[in-house]
Amino acid sequence: MQRSPDAVMLFAAGFGTRMRELTLDKPKPMIEVSGRPLIAHALELAQTIRPARIVANLHYKPEPLKALLEPEKVLISLETPEILDTGGGLRQALPLLGDGPVFTMNTDAIWKGPNPLKLAQDAWDPDRMDALLVCVPLEHAVGRTGGGDFAADAEGRINRGGNLVFGGVQIIKTDGLHQVDEQVFSLNLLWNQMAARGRLFAMEYPGRWCDVGHPEGITLAEDLIAADDV
Repeated sequence: MQRSPDAVMLFAAGFGTRMRELTLDKPKPMIEVSGRPLIAHALELAQTIRPARIVANLHYKPEPLKALLEPEKVLISLETPEILDTGGGLRQALPLLGDGPVFTMNTDAIWKGPNPLKLAQDAWDPDRMDALLVCVPLEHAVGRTGGGDFAADAEGRINRGGNLVFGGVQIIKTDGLHQVDEQVFSLNLLWNQMAARGRLFAMEYPGRWCDVGHPEGITLAEDLIAADDV
């Protein structure tokens, strides 16, 4: 089995309910930030590392996403009749992604600084890790309310709670997906199992990051893009 990831999964199937009226006629990844759809920002980062394959899962209002992604040679995993969540969606896409670990990337965030996929690629150690999450210190997570998601020890192993925010980019081994009976499930299920084995890791992102999961995040993300500093 391949040890290093050479495929990227773009998560683009969600309903975008926190965006309210902005997603009544379009999927959330098509909402524009600084004149470009959110998913175009994510796709540019994915293409920069030159993976063998890029796959996107689609469900809600998929046609405009298909029109944007297919000319870019992105493979489509259409979830129908129901949406499968991150774990179920990733498992359905495995025939397109291939064997071995894969990158996954949320498509509703803006990164300011180094390419998070490249940083994860450089830090990946499959002998120690079953997943490596790119996390943002709480003080660098623009617009984040509430606490973080994870805390890391001196070696980078993580557990729940702490001041690290998962930024939506990771490398993950996919073999555990086949052990889940449910059709619809979150990757949190695998993370909990990996954490219990001491094989869930994080790397801290050195730049800044903005979640664009709600309308207010659009302006925050555009300000972040326009800012001179990292």
